[in-house]
Amino acid sequence: MPPCTVPRRQSIRAAVLREPGGPLKIEQLQLEGPGDDEVLVRLVASGICHTDIDFCEAGVSTPVVLGHEGAGVVEQVGQAVTGVKAGDHVVLSYQSCGRCRPCRNGHPAACRHFWTLNFGFARLDGSNALAASGVRGHFFGQSSFATHSLATKRNLVRVAPALPLDLLAPLGCGLQTGAGTVMNSLAVEAGSSVVVLGTGSVGLAAVMAARIVGADPIIGVDIHPRRLDLARELGATHAILNRNLDLAARLRAIAKGGVDHLVETTGEAALGRLALDLLNPGGRLALLTGAGGPDHLPGGRKILSVIQGDAVPQVFIPYLIGLYQAGQFPFDRLVTFYDFSEINRAIADARRGDTIKPVLRMA
Repeated sequence: MPPCTVPRRQSIRAAVLREPGGPLKIEQLQLEGPGDDEVLVRLVASGICHTDIDFCEAGVSTPVVLGHEGAGVVEQVGQAVTGVKAGDHVVLSYQSCGRCRPCRNGHPAACRHFWTLNFGFARLDGSNALAASGVRGHFFGQSSFATHSLATKRNLVRVAPALPLDLLAPLGCGLQTGAGTVMNSLAVEAGSSVVVLGTGSVGLAAVMAARIVGADPIIGVDIHPRRLDLARELGATHAILNRNLDLAARLRAIAKGGVDHLVETTGEAALGRLALDLLNPGGRLALLTGAGGPDHLPGGRKILSVIQGDAVPQVFIPYLIGLYQAGQFPFDRLVTFYDFSEINRAIADARRGDTIKPVLRMA
């Protein structure tokens, strides 16, 4: 490929978090052009994930640009990039190095540099493409709360131009994580029981995946009745409103004793302890909130701390798109669209539980 001539910087608009707990403010920033191994993407849309909300509230030294469920159109590619060209439509996902042993063995979610690349707000060499503006980016290798983003071939997935990029954006993290936990991490088999604690976007993706693989029963647990109604429509055989009741007894009655698989999306310690008590011998608990625990428990029970549903984005996202096109993974029913300028309202709606999966449209 001939060398790519790129401007060193260009003006973009991005939602900047200036102080923890404060509102995001859309500002003009200066973004470096892509490095040799990078791709400049004009973003069409970005999902808002619970991780973004957590970081908005308290989780980072500011100022930063968040966002990690971007989708858009490639505008420029670096000199060392192959297989991607200007005009390609892409969905962005998590970043990985591509060089460590887990990456070489096809397990990028276990990348040895995962935390630095996705939460370090810099490239792996410590540089920052937004440094000229005094702001840090590169969140999940993208910082997609912006009109433009730098990514690499490792964290982008090419998609057909006919597909709606605004709808596809949330596939890059939350939906991939929920579905991948069931299909990849737990490898749920037909006829086994699944409990999903928390039926937000991640939990509902897990419910849909459990239905696809033939799990039974599939039990959704939440404190929001509307989400539970949707869980039933999307594949849950039972839905439990978790308010002032003996949840363990209800779950045991439905599952006829114990549970084979539990997907814990809430981060609530009490629910995690409850889940351990409910597991059948050989059963597995998937923790999706970064929590840890012993790998093995008596009776062959296991606890898994799951990252990104152990998915390879370039394989799993096209698979999910195919399921959606076949009518089996109707994740569009989770999505509510907002203009980019409404980002703070979108976050507030998600915090209250009024919106399951907010997606920002940048144009």
